[in-house]
Amino acid sequence: MHKQIYPLLIAQFLSAFADNAILFTVIALVMQSAQLATWYVPALQSVFLIAFVVLAPWVGSFADHYAKSHVLIIANLVKAAGTGLLLMNVEPLIAYCLVGIGAAIYSPAKYGILPELTHHDALVKANSWIEGSTILAILLGMVIGAKVADYSIQWALIGTLVLFASSALVTLFIPAQASRKRQSGSKIKLFSQQIGQFFTSSRSRFAILSASLFWATAATIRIIIIAWAPVVLMSQNASEVAELTLFLAIGIIIGSALVPRMIPLDFLTRARIPAYFMGLFIILMSFTESLWPARAALFAIGTAGGMFIVPINAALQELGQKSIGSGCAVALQGFFQNVAMLIAVGSYTYTASVFVDDVIRTESLSALAAEAVTRTFTANILLALGIIVLIATYLIALHLPEPKTSPSPKSN
Repeated sequence: MHKQIYPLLIAQFLSAFADNAILFTVIALVMQSAQLATWYVPALQSVFLIAFVVLAPWVGSFADHYAKSHVLIIANLVKAAGTGLLLMNVEPLIAYCLVGIGAAIYSPAKYGILPELTHHDALVKANSWIEGSTILAILLGMVIGAKVADYSIQWALIGTLVLFASSALVTLFIPAQASRKRQSGSKIKLFSQQIGQFFTSSRSRFAILSASLFWATAATIRIIIIAWAPVVLMSQNASEVAELTLFLAIGIIIGSALVPRMIPLDFLTRARIPAYFMGLFIILMSFTESLWPARAALFAIGTAGGMFIVPINAALQELGQKSIGSGCAVALQGFFQNVAMLIAVGSYTYTASVFVDDVIRTESLSALAAEAVTRTFTANILLALGIIVLIATYLIALHLPEPKTSPSPKSN
């Protein structure tokens, strides 16, 4: 591992810690307010994701045209600005959308810089380190952020602001690499051409669709847990929900650590095996009704998920570096996976509003009856999600990618 990876690891750790601290700070804000409806948390998740979809044609070329270390600094400052808006009591949907814009700028540079700092044989390992440190940051950000937010929303936001600023400072130690020449013309037209170009390879199609499946599943599980934990496991606040999600994060760390030797880039199609296990563990989770089985199921889902996504990320970065640019490839990946996440979260939000909120409101159910409706609904959604993951994995794997030795997508 090249020594230049270490400042990136630290900067990414701080930024990811802050990303999740602010998420659970906003969740704590929602849980402490009786005036906000159950759809508000999914709506927050949606406005965050919309930035990735809308800005995808621009953020990839932006990351490739300028030094990616400089792009990381700009992105952290944008996220800090969104945090500042929350401190000023601006509508959370607007403020969190700005944080999402910063994250959309950050993502192509964060992953796109890895091929510049390491070589082919170490790319999966570098991704494993980034993924592991990111999940550790998510883990700590969730738990510490939620606990501080339960004590004081204001102090949680101030701490998050400091973390984004610290990440920007550490990024100054990452050397600025040469950038690609800016491509003229409409960015939307260019992005459409890149999609067509990138999808000519079955290897890149497999990686894009697999990444989209993983992140749509992860986003849905995170939203479901917020509704599921209080009625099934009797979780009372943001800290308890965060501690439950901790087991999912630990599993992803373990999976990320195991995967470099088990699924090298030359055997990318092996990634479908942990994807099948991920679907099975989600189905098992739908039948759990007590704390430790739920924790075990989340740990197993996370382990399978970590083994699934790390080699997929590495393949996308390498394919992008050799064709449309690593930043553009990550932005393209972000576009598809965030469209998938928006569809998944939006579908869950709509279904919950129709089958839970409307039923509870129109039938004037008691608190106990309302909990029973929510319990049944979330269990059925988990079961359906697990089945969808199994079917989607099978369909994606129907046309497995050609061997690694085949040509990559052609460069412009």
